[in-house]
Amino acid sequence: IILDIYENNAYDIQQELKQQYPYLDLIVLIGSVRNTNRVNSIFEQYRPEIVYHAAAHKHVPLMEDSPNEAIKNNVFGTYKVATAADRYGTKRFVLISTDKAVNPTNIMGASKRMCEMIVQSFNNRSNTDFVAVRFGNVLGSNGSVIPLFKKQIEAGGPVTVTHPDVVRYFMTIPEAVSLVLEAGATAKGGEIFVLDMGEPVRIDDLARNLIRLSGYTVGEDIEIEYTGLRPGEKLFEELLMNEEGLQQTANKMIYVGKPIEFDEDEFLQNLEKLYTYAYDETDQMKAMVSKMVPTYHIRPEDKKRDAMKSRRMVPVGDSEVSQYEPFRQSKTLKRDEA
Repeated sequence: IILDIYENNAYDIQQELKQQYPYLDLIVLIGSVRNTNRVNSIFEQYRPEIVYHAAAHKHVPLMEDSPNEAIKNNVFGTYKVATAADRYGTKRFVLISTDKAVNPTNIMGASKRMCEMIVQSFNNRSNTDFVAVRFGNVLGSNGSVIPLFKKQIEAGGPVTVTHPDVVRYFMTIPEAVSLVLEAGATAKGGEIFVLDMGEPVRIDDLARNLIRLSGYTVGEDIEIEYTGLRPGEKLFEELLMNEEGLQQTANKMIYVGKPIEFDEDEFLQNLEKLYTYAYDETDQMKAMVSKMVPTYHIRPEDKKRDAMKSRRMVPVGDSEVSQYEPFRQSKTLKRDEA
């Protein structure tokens, strides 16, 4: 069963699978993970045994400018699918996470860290086994830097790199898929699986190599232009928080990190409050999330940028999240998106 909100991608993969596997019992559905009734009706009808949850807004700079959408889609989409998995007897729920969830400096990474916390909380309250798989960039995936570089080279340049020292972890689509499937198959519940991404790659080197492989000379045929780090972007990504530690599995490419302990009851209560404020279009979303995700640190330059954009400035105290009046779950997390 494939569920996607974007019908073009769903159609493409449907046609590919029909052609390559004509006898596959395939169901392709359109729907949003933000729609409670749609998600519940699908789970009630099909009763999936295993769920791989990859739905998310993933573009870091775009989410910096639309933080409420990152929370609505990533956090509460995960919450609603996880709730349905628990309610309708799914055996295993696998969250596709990201290295950007580790010590995040952007709302996208912070939202994915919250997704990991949701999975951890559900695993301790459900008969379903909830796990997360965390890895870096996938070459050739949507939003991958390679297609952008190719377009820029075809146009005669320049090829844009944010910073000469920026590095990222990379993995191919087949590698990522096979390891995610294996991690999901061997999960016992509660784990954060960390994929071995190999050595980090300098994006500058990647751009230079791609220019040379395309038959051009850097600095003569094609220039490289450094544009500066984008909003929320780090020079390097991490795959593990210091507190988590690592344990090896039977597959040398897959490790298990011990989840960080936190007050799950308080987290779930604050999650309900956050839902209401996200749909009330608060302009304080990043500050609220930083109270719930201790490892989320907003860069000073991003705070300044947000302040300049903001329609109004509201001081944020240490106890801001805890001061909100409680909201009943029936009126918040269970309601459908308008």
